[in-house]
Amino acid sequence: MGKLAKISGPVIVAEGMSGSQMNEVVKVGDQELLGEIISLKYDRASIQVYEDTSGLKPGDAVVGTGAPLQVELGPGLLKAVFDGIQRPLDVIQEKTGAFIQRGVNIPALDIKKKWEFEAMAKKGDAVGPGDVLGTVQETNITHQILVPPMVKAGTLSWIKSGKYTVREGVAHIGKTEVGLSHLWSVRKPRPVKEKLRFANPLVTGKRIIDTFFPMAKGGAGAIPGPFGSGKTVNQQDLAKYSDAQIIVYIGCGERGNEMTEVLTEFPQLEDPKTKKPLMERTVLIANTSNMPVAAREASVYTGITLAEYYRDMGYSVALMADSTSRWAEAMREISGRMEEMPGEEGYPAYLGRKLAEFYERAGKVQCLGSPDREGSVTVVGAVSPAGGDISEPVSQGTLRITKVFWALDANLSRRRHYPAINWLKSYSLYDGELEDWYAQNVAKEFYPLRAKAMNLLQKEEELQNIVQLIGPDALPDKERLVLEATKMIREDFLQQNSFDPDDAYTSPQKQYWMIKTILHYYDKANDALATDVSLEKILSAKAREEISKLKRIPEKQVKTTCEQIQKDFEHALR
Repeated sequence: MGKLAKISGPVIVAEGMSGSQMNEVVKVGDQELLGEIISLKYDRASIQVYEDTSGLKPGDAVVGTGAPLQVELGPGLLKAVFDGIQRPLDVIQEKTGAFIQRGVNIPALDIKKKWEFEAMAKKGDAVGPGDVLGTVQETNITHQILVPPMVKAGTLSWIKSGKYTVREGVAHIGKTEVGLSHLWSVRKPRPVKEKLRFANPLVTGKRIIDTFFPMAKGGAGAIPGPFGSGKTVNQQDLAKYSDAQIIVYIGCGERGNEMTEVLTEFPQLEDPKTKKPLMERTVLIANTSNMPVAAREASVYTGITLAEYYRDMGYSVALMADSTSRWAEAMREISGRMEEMPGEEGYPAYLGRKLAEFYERAGKVQCLGSPDREGSVTVVGAVSPAGGDISEPVSQGTLRITKVFWALDANLSRRRHYPAINWLKSYSLYDGELEDWYAQNVAKEFYPLRAKAMNLLQKEEELQNIVQLIGPDALPDKERLVLEATKMIREDFLQQNSFDPDDAYTSPQKQYWMIKTILHYYDKANDALATDVSLEKILSAKAREEISKLKRIPEKQVKTTCEQIQKDFEHALR
């Protein structure tokens, strides 16, 4: 046991801590505030405290727990709302009111609730880490009870179906008891059998993402942008419509009203796939800007650990971190309090390493144990650079690690263009790995069409400089047609309405037919110009109006409608 020697905001210095270890959790003062050792020198330890340190004084007791920061993994995580150190906020509200009192220590999972456990393994089976012992039905998700990774392989000496609490044993491997839940250190990645290559996309229903800048399942991406450009709204839409089976949403240092929006909307939103509340497959971690700064780092690691836990069951998990910039700002403050040598713009020199440690835990994997399972964790981190300046260290550090960059544009946002993702600044490095999937599951010509559409958008950008000088009417008909085609791509394809049920989500097949029809219009119009058909006749054709309605056509009708538009347009040009 040590004694508090110095207090500097969320960082305290304790003496007499010999025998302690890095990242060990300690309890500080009479209220036993939770903290974590982040620096050790001889018997002096620097500790980041996850709660408000006001009221602490030199001489207060600092007691080590002998364990790192851990989370409890088991049934009951879904639908829950935790703070950064996995304390259930809804339970705390019931017990202490709307404000979290310091020193509150409530189990992460309900230790009184009994779950129906159905054994799949049987007595005498040889089992090892990651093997499925049985299942528990958690909301509409089947929660697989696995042999924890730290348990040694052995023979099942006892296992029985029945109703158990999370703390009760459901099986014995040799003399080791295994329950419905277990503890895991948040800073330690959960082991896997093998990391797999990316082969299929995370289908989001957003046309600009799926068609032009796709995200691979198990990939990592960044969505940077200035205030008000739509980071949070985009992440909420990805949580709702992406084809991930589990959602982990981390509100890391964002304003309280943004997290309140998530907390109030998610329980009411209907999951498009199951028609049940979206919260039934979601875990929320709320660590808003008015909550302790030190807990922001913990919330990020807690979230990725929960995501890995469901990945190990064979599920595809999407993790939304909003925003990693607030986490980096917390690191900068903690580093400053410890009087470390600052790096660029005052951020710690190890900022890039910390970001990499987080994003590298994304991936598509062959899960540990049997039966064989494949799972994935896809990470999308929002970055909030001041004024949208992505040359600052957090944005640059994130871009060096992630392979997808969705650049939000304040100008597009002001024009009510949603999603406000700039198609000329964004990119995806998963293109090559996903080309086969699109060719086999959508259409062989999908990639050539998207490349052609992107070339037109780039050509439009070049023409805009001329248009601003002489106006569009002074351009040759061929260039005016390019501007008309790109206007259709921008307004009728890239722009979506999240309040329209037919437009909010677009399948890859519908996206293919939409972009194919727009480019068919452009190609046939180009051919017609070469045969002296006037541009006015081309633009007055009914096909232009019909294409603008495609986004509101139901999925089942889109192929027939697009084929008819193409035939009618060809007929109108004769």
